[in-house]
Amino acid sequence: MLTHLQIADFAIIAAAELELDSGLTALTGETGAGKSILVDAVMVALGARAGADIVRHGAERAEITATFAIDGNAAAREWLDELALEHDGEVTLRRVVGADGRSRAFVSGQPQPLGQVRALGELLLDIHGQQEFLTLTRRATQRSLLDLHGGHEALLVPVAVAARGVKALDQELRTLKSAALERDSRLDLLRYQVQELDALALGPDEPALLQAEAQRLANRGRLAEAAQLALGLLYDGDGQDAYALTGRAAAALKAAIELDPRLRATGELLGEALIPLQEAGRELSAYLESQDVDPGRQELVESRIASIEQLARKHRLGVGELPGQLAVLRTELGVLERAETTRGELEARRALLLADYERAAAALSAARRTAAKALAAAVSQLMQGLGMPGGRFDVEVSAPAAPSVDPAGVDGIEFLVSTNPGQPPKPIAKVASGGELSRISLAVQVAATRELGGPACMIFDEIDAGVGGAVAAMVGRELALLARRGQVLCVTHLPQVASQADHQVRVAKLSDGRTSRTVLTVLGREERVEELARMLAGVEVTASAREHARQMLARPETAAAPAARKRRR
Repeated sequence: MLTHLQIADFAIIAAAELELDSGLTALTGETGAGKSILVDAVMVALGARAGADIVRHGAERAEITATFAIDGNAAAREWLDELALEHDGEVTLRRVVGADGRSRAFVSGQPQPLGQVRALGELLLDIHGQQEFLTLTRRATQRSLLDLHGGHEALLVPVAVAARGVKALDQELRTLKSAALERDSRLDLLRYQVQELDALALGPDEPALLQAEAQRLANRGRLAEAAQLALGLLYDGDGQDAYALTGRAAAALKAAIELDPRLRATGELLGEALIPLQEAGRELSAYLESQDVDPGRQELVESRIASIEQLARKHRLGVGELPGQLAVLRTELGVLERAETTRGELEARRALLLADYERAAAALSAARRTAAKALAAAVSQLMQGLGMPGGRFDVEVSAPAAPSVDPAGVDGIEFLVSTNPGQPPKPIAKVASGGELSRISLAVQVAATRELGGPACMIFDEIDAGVGGAVAAMVGRELALLARRGQVLCVTHLPQVASQADHQVRVAKLSDGRTSRTVLTVLGREERVEELARMLAGVEVTASAREHARQMLARPETAAAPAARKRRR
């Protein structure tokens, strides 16, 4: 339900604020006062196209804010929850359009793309009128109204589930088919690459170990020279090496220790130092012996490194990534080799899901044909009292020659109408005038929404165009009946309609000779009498017009509507 509307610098509205309630609200006023501009403002807030032309002359930007209560709107709450948008029982949509034509949209204070805002708007509000936002001519809307009338929610679920499953498998099969076009050549390449890497038999740390060995082999002479020099100084120096000199120092102290025990600790240190010196000498000797390797070893190592680097360049990888590349290639090879088996399994699963879909879609189609007859009869009956005597409404449920797997089923739904007796029904968009289309839309809404399942707020823009008298009173009664299931806003010129509203808002255009502005006023009882009298009498409001207006407000039209509905059934 739309609870609050705030407009600033939109068209000829400088500033306007409106609190709204449930039930039927009539928007009345002189022609050109800006009643339909209010509808336009709501639609802009809900994501409709808007350019610089909507900004009031001289203003920098137009701003519209619409607040909706969504406690009873499960679809809207679910939409907000999916986007992690806080709502706490209400949601605010705000649209700002600059004088340069650029615009921004916000939901609960968070910036959102216009497409997202429009999607939410469809869950919050439905517009019926002589404008581009009229939805009744859309096939999707017609199908939704038929399903709502027939209560097909439980039948739609298995159709949608099976359709999504079939589409997902179709995508997998398309991917496999695309891969199959290059499968044979790819298989040959993969097998060759796997065989090549297998033959290399590269160990995980081998590249680093080979590089280290190559470095040692390339500097073998310098290494041997350094080790030989160190060995001579340390252990093998003809009595002048560190080991020999340390031994002599230890022996010299041995006799002195008996004379002065304080030298004992130093003597023990010298004795202990001989052990690591001896060990180091042996290690150096062993190292020098190991340098006498096969002369071909260096060539072998360099050749191995060259082979590894060549293969890495071929795969455009670092040498350390080659073992991982082998695992990747083996996995892809396995997938391609199993592709035919996988394709067969997917096709079998698709066939089972398609059978499920066809059974569920057939059950839905049968229910739609039954509901189509009931909806057509109900709307045709309502049309007789809405200024279209002899009018006929049909719902065509057709199956396309090559039905697709659609989550909404296989049926083509089209509303057909004849507004003149003797004329065959034709598509509603091609036959009905704007005013007739609005009244047909009202009849469909009343017939289809026994329990309100769509947006809880509906706006009817000049639904009474071209009618008057008893027909206008019938339009008012039907709007009042529809408003019992939610909130209805109606732009009207007829007192017969406005008098049956629960609330009335006067839209007036004021001018000081230089600029014009639109003012909204929520009317009290006596103000409604005056406004209805103006609508009845025109320029000069008489006492009899006021008395007639009081009688219209006192008339229990709305209370009589359910009884009238019962008699029509």
